[in-house]
Formats: sequence, structure tokens, C-alpha cells
Amino acid sequence: MKDLNGGVTLAQGFTANGLWSGIKKSGKPDVSLIFSEIPAVAAGVFTKNSIVAAPLVVTKQKIKNNKAQAIITNSGNANCFTGKQGLGHAKKTCDIFSKLLHISSRDVLVSSTGIIGKPLPFDKIKNSAAKLVEGLSKTKATLAAKGILTTDLATKEIAVAINVGGKKAYIGAMAKGSGMIAPNMATMLAYITTDLAINAKMLKIALKSACEQSFNSITIDNCMSTNDMVIVLANGLAKNKMITKQGKDFTIFQKALNHICLDLAKKIVKDGEGATKFITVTVKGAKNYAQAKTAALAIANSNLVKTAAYGSNPNWGRVAAAVGSLALPVNEKQLKITFSPFEKKDISICAQLKLGQAKATIYTSDLSPEYVEINGKYN
Repeated sequence: MKDLNGGVTLAQGFTANGLWSGIKKSGKPDVSLIFSEIPAVAAGVFTKNSIVAAPLVVTKQKIKNNKAQAIITNSGNANCFTGKQGLGHAKKTCDIFSKLLHISSRDVLVSSTGIIGKPLPFDKIKNSAAKLVEGLSKTKATLAAKGILTTDLATKEIAVAINVGGKKAYIGAMAKGSGMIAPNMATMLAYITTDLAINAKMLKIALKSACEQSFNSITIDNCMSTNDMVIVLANGLAKNKMITKQGKDFTIFQKALNHICLDLAKKIVKDGEGATKFITVTVKGAKNYAQAKTAALAIANSNLVKTAAYGSNPNWGRVAAAVGSLALPVNEKQLKITFSPFEKKDISICAQLKLGQAKATIYTSDLSPEYVEINGKYN
């Protein structure tokens, strides 16, 4: 599948923008807007953390009607653990942009990312709103992608084209994420736009499946965040026959969505805070997928395995200990561990359990002194 330029604005009917509102001291873009010219079918996946940021409370409520037309994001402040004031700010943000865009406030989704526990500088978002809307363009996808970054070192964008029922449709996406990365989900935001015509039921099925093998299969530090979401908007402007069930057209879309989500997930890991190595952990021969994934996560989240990778030291004993910590019915005669060369930037670790036929893959990074430095001074 060929990757294209254009990000979230490649699909018909989508525009975007990003700019600096004054939230970040660095002067880098800190607000971002994605807009569909017509209401779109919407689906979302959210963090399972019980401490949930105000914008997630608002967005999860709004998306229940399976429809949205705009997504507004600020970076530099998570608007989390901010009480009634934070919740009010999230709602008011939606109201402001709904008026400027001339759409229902119900169709504006909101998200935030950044430091937890500090009041959202709402006036800065309010004062920049008109300029953000006025600057919406097909050419500003990358500016929008920059507006959602925190400790990221690079933007994360991708787009592809698919042919469905004789019609060409486009799928574009952007994401952020660098630290506090663990399944269910991570300190990450991902937005996917498409002009495909698909109903809400099938869009939800596709997104959940794609996230399971991508955003929910990465870990950097095993720390779950409070603000994470993945949102997909499908506005139907490709004019293909509406996808309402499993079949050839749905399979084509699912394959493309899987590709997009996995690409973004890998980019998040490669941009992990302090990361110097990209590690693919595969567990084979498990009784079922859940067991394989649990074992792969145990290996990927082991600080001893991660520091061994940083030091280019293929210490297989650390992998064996990580698997053994799960108390699986595996002995040293059964367990087989293989490595790719540890001195390279991309490393693979494989553990064979010989308990069945299932397998799972997790993507992670090494643990370096820079990770400690970044997070020790984060706020």
C-alpha cells in the first residue's frame, strides 16, 4: 500500500489548521483544528484510565450520536484534574468553535494534551479561535499535526488511497505521542479522516480492530494516560456505495485502516522519550491471543529487557525472567528465545512458549538516561 502526502486533509471535504495561541512558552503551535464541510459519521476509542480529563468527558458524551464535524485540540495543558472549571472550559471551547464554524456544538469534539493538574488557559484558546478557523486550508495538515505535539520530536502523518466499488476514497491521519505510552491507551491522540461512505456500526468495528493491533499493541514506559483518544471521521464524499456489512469493500477499508494505525503507532514508539532503539517483541506458541499478548507485554515492559537493549546486550535471561513472572506452565525445556543483532537500531525479540498456536506482537523502545532526564523535569 503506497503512502501519500496530505495527512488529514487529503480526503474530500476536510480542511485543517494549527497555530500558536500562547499556551506553550516555546512559541510552537499549540492549538489544532480539523473540519469536515459536512457532518461525518464518527467513532472513537478512549483511554481506560479511571482518571479522565475534562475534554474526554465531553467528547465521549458527544460522540454517542455517532456524528461529528470538527475536532479542536490544544497541547501544553491536559485540562485534567481541573474540576468543574475544566469541564466548563471544555464545553465552552466547543461552543466557541461551533459558532465560528456555523455548526452545532454537538458536532464539535474537543481534546487536550500536556501537563496534568494546571488550569487550562482558556482565554488563550478563545482569543485564537477566530484566526484558527479563518486559516482552515487543505494545505495545513502538517500545521495541525504540529499543534497537537508535546514532547514529540516529530510530527506523525500518513495518508493512503483505496478503490471501493469503483470509487476512489482517501484516508488521512495524524497522531502525537512520545511518553506515558502503554496499551488502553497511551499519552497519544490520533485523528483519522476519510471521505468513504460507511455506517457507524461498521466504522466502530473497523476502528476497534485496527487499534487492537496498533495503538493497543505499543508500550514505551507502561504508564497509562488520562487524555488519550483515537477518533475517525467518515464524511461519505467519495460517493461509494455505503458500507453496511462485512464484505469485499469493508475488507479493503479495514486493511487500509490497519496500515494507517500501525504506521502511526510505530512512529510513536520510534519517537519515544529518550528512545535509541525500536524493539519488536513477538510471542509464539501461546494457548490463545490473550496469553500471547500478556507475555509479549511482560517482555516489552521489563526495565531489564529495555536497558539491555539500550546497552546492546542480548541478555536472554531477562526475557526468560519476564515470561516466568507470569507463572505460565512453561519450563526451561519449552521456552525458546531468539534475538536479532542488538547493536542495530531495530531489534526483534521472539519467545516460543510451545503451549499452542497463538501469537502476538508488541512494539516498544529501549530505556535510556534521557528518558529519566525528560520526565524528571517535565512540569
